[in-house]
Amino acid sequence: MGKPEADVAVEQHGKKATAALTLGALGIVFGDIGTSPIYTMQTVFNPEDPHPVSVTTDHVYGIASLIFWSVTLLVTIKYVLIVLRADNQGEGGILSLMTLLTRRDAPGSKRTKVVLAALGIFGASLFFGDSMITPAISVLSAVEGVELVQPSFEPYVVPVTAVIIVALFAGQRFGTAKVGRLFGPVMVVWFSTIGFFGLLGIIGDPEVLKGLSPTYALHFLVTDFGTAFFALAACVLAITGAEALYADLGHFGRPAIARAWLFGAFPACILSYLGQAALILEDNDNSRAPFFLLVPDWLLVPLVLLATAATVIASQAVITGAFSVSRQAVQLGYLPRLRMLYTSEETSGQIYVPWINWVLMIAVLVLVFSFRSSASLAYAFGMAVTGTIALSSVLLAYLAWKHWKLPLPLVVVGAVLFLSIELLFFAANLTKLESGAWLPLLIATAVFTVLMTWQAGRAQVTRRRNTHEGQLRDFVDQLHDGHPVLTRTPGTAVFLNRDMDTTPLAMRANVEHNRVLHEHVVILSVETVLVPVVHEDQRITVDDLGWTDDGIVYVLARYGYTEVPDVPAILERARGMTKELSVGPEDTTYFVSTIELRAGDEPGMSKWRKRLFVATAGISADAVGYFNLPRDRTVIMGSQIDV
Repeated sequence: MGKPEADVAVEQHGKKATAALTLGALGIVFGDIGTSPIYTMQTVFNPEDPHPVSVTTDHVYGIASLIFWSVTLLVTIKYVLIVLRADNQGEGGILSLMTLLTRRDAPGSKRTKVVLAALGIFGASLFFGDSMITPAISVLSAVEGVELVQPSFEPYVVPVTAVIIVALFAGQRFGTAKVGRLFGPVMVVWFSTIGFFGLLGIIGDPEVLKGLSPTYALHFLVTDFGTAFFALAACVLAITGAEALYADLGHFGRPAIARAWLFGAFPACILSYLGQAALILEDNDNSRAPFFLLVPDWLLVPLVLLATAATVIASQAVITGAFSVSRQAVQLGYLPRLRMLYTSEETSGQIYVPWINWVLMIAVLVLVFSFRSSASLAYAFGMAVTGTIALSSVLLAYLAWKHWKLPLPLVVVGAVLFLSIELLFFAANLTKLESGAWLPLLIATAVFTVLMTWQAGRAQVTRRRNTHEGQLRDFVDQLHDGHPVLTRTPGTAVFLNRDMDTTPLAMRANVEHNRVLHEHVVILSVETVLVPVVHEDQRITVDDLGWTDDGIVYVLARYGYTEVPDVPAILERARGMTKELSVGPEDTTYFVSTIELRAGDEPGMSKWRKRLFVATAGISADAVGYFNLPRDRTVIMGSQIDV
């Protein structure tokens, strides 16, 4: 007996959705790591490097082996098979990992959680640096390929790169889903192409397959450690995009990302690296551009065009990752409220953050016009990658021990294996500080300072507000006793407030200055909890604040850190729970309390941090738009607080 038609239809729809997610993952997630073959081998054997690697047979085999085992261990085993399982209800990225370890019910002392939080925030800060460098180096490396066809094109490389980057960031508003459907087929062609020509290179010299043996990497490291150590600073480029893979987990999910890597990106990249190694063994001069020289001359122009398209897509992986990390930073209290747009009705993780988008675009353009070549940016790129993945290994080891309850010896062995490789990469990149490796450290330090300053300043403002606002229950008790005497007007007033303890400033001002209060009053707080999405049965809590006949209730709405609050939707969902929540939206007025911050002489932070905090507050999104309040029925009342 066959399956019912409905079941067949559901199964077919599920397969189509799975295929679409896998295609989208191939187009978005692996654009970065999938375009690394363009410049990795070329950078390793760059004769202008301060510590050049000579082109010898032993070195070529050693480099091929180092790249293969680095990608296998750090990307396939660590990220795809292990790290992607460390999700916070479907969300990924180093901040998501940090929240798993530092929430209140997580095991560990307060001091340990503070250290883990600092590591996670600095890792996220390094990722922002990666998000700026990736588009610059990726697009530059592809456009530079035109010089092989037409050397006179060299003066136009930077301007053309800038135009492509502006177009890329301008298209972000259309959303990850639409971009992924566009990019997915292009990346299928890309991986098929680089895999095919890599295979042709291998067929030309099958001996290169010996590079798959780990003995060549170990022999290179042991017998010629000096050369191998400096070569690692360029080999790390083969694993760029690993953290973006994790950060984009919420966009596509673990199964789609794993399938796209194991059956698409991974084999194609390895074939390309081995094909390039075979080409270099055939003629040492091919090391100047082994990726492009793998193809016949008549196919060079189409390959350059395809590579340009692929590198644009490579940038997409870290841009969408930056959006995800920014949203998590906002919801966790490390950034002010930012305007966010959901770009897909089917996948909740797909967002667009305009402010982050344009800041990234400006930063990328500055890098392009400052460094002017992919070779100049290569070592800056490696530092951002190695720093982030090493920090993620520390957090992952703690998670495996305390949360997954794995045996400590097993955790130690795994951590030592991964960290020994990653710290070796990191140390190698430290030797390139003067060659550009200082850049991601500078960016990360700046971002880290902003994030930690906002958190500290926000805590200080909260303490000041508590003093200004007073206790909510005491205020409601006074109103119930008739002090002061008020005029109650028809309709419902909704006062947005931070919590249940303090009085909304707008409500206190209305009572003390106008002696007026609506017939029905809802004091509403929106709480962000340390899970990505809150179940609907846990969304809303109503409290009468001790009195059932004063027309005043408190409503707590819980949202996960991947969700964007919608106050009218909250009230619609809560309608009928009490009489105060039964009035229609046309009779509801919203009151928002705003705070004007000023850097004063209050203790707690240094002068420069106070100025930074106030400046950061200036990028905060409009509360009316953020909470989706109707502007024609919203009253904004402000006050001033010194920090």
